[in-house]
Amino acid sequence: MSERVPHMPAIFVGHGSPMNALGGDYADAWRALGASLPRPKAILCISAHWYVEETAVTAMSAPRTIHDFYGFPKPLYDIAYPAPGDTWLAERVTDLLSPTSVRHDHDWGLDHGAWSVLMHMFPAADIPVLQLAIDLRQPPSVHYELGRKLAELRDEGVLILGSGDWVHNLRLAIRAQSPEPFDWADRFNETVKSLIAANDHGQLVDWMSLGQDAQLSIPTDEHYLPLLYVLGAQGQDDEVTFFNDAIELGAISMTGVVIGRPS
Repeated sequence: MSERVPHMPAIFVGHGSPMNALGGDYADAWRALGASLPRPKAILCISAHWYVEETAVTAMSAPRTIHDFYGFPKPLYDIAYPAPGDTWLAERVTDLLSPTSVRHDHDWGLDHGAWSVLMHMFPAADIPVLQLAIDLRQPPSVHYELGRKLAELRDEGVLILGSGDWVHNLRLAIRAQSPEPFDWADRFNETVKSLIAANDHGQLVDWMSLGQDAQLSIPTDEHYLPLLYVLGAQGQDDEVTFFNDAIELGAISMTGVVIGRPS
């Protein structure tokens, strides 16, 4: 008798600084979240840090660990997350996203938007992990529609993981180093949570219509777009649960959301 394939949630994680890979409260929450989930057949990660002029999926058997940051302590550069790839999932993603052309990539690997979180969620690194590139040429609506097409993967035991920060004004965060959230960051964080809880995706896709709070929170969209893939995979009756609900340095939201109860 074949093993039952679990129905997986879709998850968005606010990954914040690479330093979170070394531990702390956020990492503790990721570890607890991973422990609460059934074992995925594989993981498809949409990270803010693979933001290029195409749609591509990693298709190598052993993706490398990419240390895509500068000026951090040596222990971060010593981390490896040797999760395998998965040819089946690369082909499945290609089929689901048709007619969008999906290039099979053999160079990228796993960037810190993926491994800094997954090393805590699934520390054994024995679950296949693929990354899906974000095509910077496409409008938000296209990314959301790609997420809708990927939703079938949840019934096939695949965990869809978006990794970014839906408030990500890095310039102001570095300049201010504020222990308290900026008012606009706090308001936008609450707005996003309210719209997700209400399953009101239209305004989140058309995020520029949400006014100045959104514009300050999303000066560039690469850290926001992974959320749209996760929302696209949300079912009408899916429950939502928020975690790590905090804002760092005044302008970086660490808030994450689990969409759908695993079974």
